[in-house]
Amino acid sequence: MISIGSVVGMGLFLSTANSLRESGPLGLLLSYAVMGTMVFGVMDSLGEMVSHLPIAGGHITLAKRFVNPSLSFALGWNFWYTWSFALAAELAAAGILINYWITSVNNAVWILVILAAVTCINFAPSKVYGDDIFRFASIKVVTIITLIIIGIVIDLGGGPTHHKIGFRFWKNPGPFVQFLDISGVKGRFLGFWQALIQAGFSCVGTEITAMTAGEAKNPRKTLPSAIRKVAVRIWLFYILGTFVIGLVVSSDDPRLNLNSHNAASSPFVIAIQDSGIKVLPSIINAALLTAACSAASSDMYTTSRTLHGLALAENAPAALKQLNSQGIPWLCVLISSAMGLLSLMSVGGGGIGQLFTWLATMVSVTGLQTWVGILITYLRWDLGVRAQSIDRSIFPYQSRLRRWGAYYVLTLCIMILISNPFTAFIKGQWSTATLVTGYLPIVMFFTLYSSNKLFKQTKGQSIQLVKPADMVSMAFFTHTYNFST
Repeated sequence: MISIGSVVGMGLFLSTANSLRESGPLGLLLSYAVMGTMVFGVMDSLGEMVSHLPIAGGHITLAKRFVNPSLSFALGWNFWYTWSFALAAELAAAGILINYWITSVNNAVWILVILAAVTCINFAPSKVYGDDIFRFASIKVVTIITLIIIGIVIDLGGGPTHHKIGFRFWKNPGPFVQFLDISGVKGRFLGFWQALIQAGFSCVGTEITAMTAGEAKNPRKTLPSAIRKVAVRIWLFYILGTFVIGLVVSSDDPRLNLNSHNAASSPFVIAIQDSGIKVLPSIINAALLTAACSAASSDMYTTSRTLHGLALAENAPAALKQLNSQGIPWLCVLISSAMGLLSLMSVGGGGIGQLFTWLATMVSVTGLQTWVGILITYLRWDLGVRAQSIDRSIFPYQSRLRRWGAYYVLTLCIMILISNPFTAFIKGQWSTATLVTGYLPIVMFFTLYSSNKLFKQTKGQSIQLVKPADMVSMAFFTHTYNFST
């Protein structure tokens, strides 16, 4: 449920506005379909590893075991600031949503109020926090299902105006948009590619399930099912959601602009307004606000626990190991809360929509870097399994795609990372901000990796492909004792 709460949020409800405007209904659908295959590939690879070795820290710890400590160090910090950026993005989105009702109050007030509430929730005992997150996530799931159903009803002419839409917007203005008015196949492909890059913001975070491996009850039995369900449910939500959006909203609608500063930028709200339903937009806006708060709370939980884990692994200051009487890493929560103040950069100058876009881009880039680390770790794992002739039947979960799926997703991730600020290189479209938000996270990652490699590891140290003891002892233990829980 934490994975659903973190992943499904403003990516579907707000970011799809830009994607639809820049790629068209079919371009939007295809971009999320491709990203869905990437999600499955990552979870398929990760599932085989964490279900067999359900250790605390998930992919971060596995990278240390099967690649090298420097990759683990870089992945740990990358994971932390991924969710710090995501927290700020969700808070900025919440401010936009509240402006739907009240515009006379400065955005900073709403951002600080929501940040304080989210921080208090994260200081609550585990049971209380878990109950709150479950309620938030349940509301979010119900909202998504409701919006999909409403969208289908509107498309079929079930709204007050009784205007049947069908596939009208797929015919005019058409299934694809000529990105930046670039003609031909090139313009249509660039629109799709831009939407694919933006889809990364919506889908990163599915790997959070693996982070709980060390705390799960009977992980070798429960994790395989959880990993499959998370990947499939997220894929279905996004595919159905984007398909419905493409049916009921025209890609040339001028309201599809996040810089308009209110929830009317959401394709779902636009569709409901156009259908003539008077009260429902406010109800949906309230549900979207709940979704933003839910995602923000999950983001703060993830980033604070990651920071605490870094301290326990001696990759962050020892002071961050401290727990309060409830077992909560209070200092990590406070630092994570402070990172949420990045959302205040949107106050003044009317740039809240633009800031949300920049933060979403950075989340997408850092999230894809996490996937790259997971896939590199899996390829080392897979090579070790084959080199040592380990029988995969002992694994609670066997990857369906094996190394070929990992190579496919890894290739796409690298292509997206390299090309993500491509609009800055198109004639007349230069943007320093686009270039910085696209490449700064990559520079940060390599800086973390290189500095740790330089200062923490012995020169000339050879890195084992895998640690044989990890594989062989686990195989022996499983065969001997028929360990299945």
